[in-house]
Amino acid sequence: EQTRQAQIYGVRPGRIFEQAAAKFVLENQHKRSLSSDIGRLKQLMPWIGEIPLDKIHTGILLPWIDHRRREGVAVGTINHGLKVVRRILNLAASEWVDDYGLTWLQASPKIKLLPDTNKRQPYPLNWDEQQLLFSALPAHLAEMALYAVNTGCRDAEICNLRWDWEVQVPPLK
Repeated sequence: EQTRQAQIYGVRPGRIFEQAAAKFVLENQHKRSLSSDIGRLKQLMPWIGEIPLDKIHTGILLPWIDHRRREGVAVGTINHGLKVVRRILNLAASEWVDDYGLTWLQASPKIKLLPDTNKRQPYPLNWDEQQLLFSALPAHLAEMALYAVNTGCRDAEICNLRWDWEVQVPPLK
């Protein structure tokens, strides 16, 4: 009957969040942060694992959010869990297609992140802090950090530099 409903009327088979989470984990074995995502999903499963995908929205997640707040978990950690849920729902609505040519979810709900007001603001190092940092690093990393501080290059730009790109500038020795 489920096959008939899907083929004739375009009715999506019912899937629960746990099935979508399992598919997400299997498809993302390449992610460096997968173990972190799995940890978040384990936290979420008792709360939303058995809920059908089309019934999940921010309101369903509020009890889990309140529970995590009561545990004293940082807002950034809670937001990471919400990001994983949001990613799974977005994939279910846009990329995951079943045997009948239907996406797993008709539309993805908007999962808003919590405002993170306790986040420590970045600030420039003063001279003493910079000297303390450089003295704690091995020589090869201290030189790289000095280069980063003086050029403003990002980590990836610095770490991907290659010696064969070096250009000698005689007046500068």
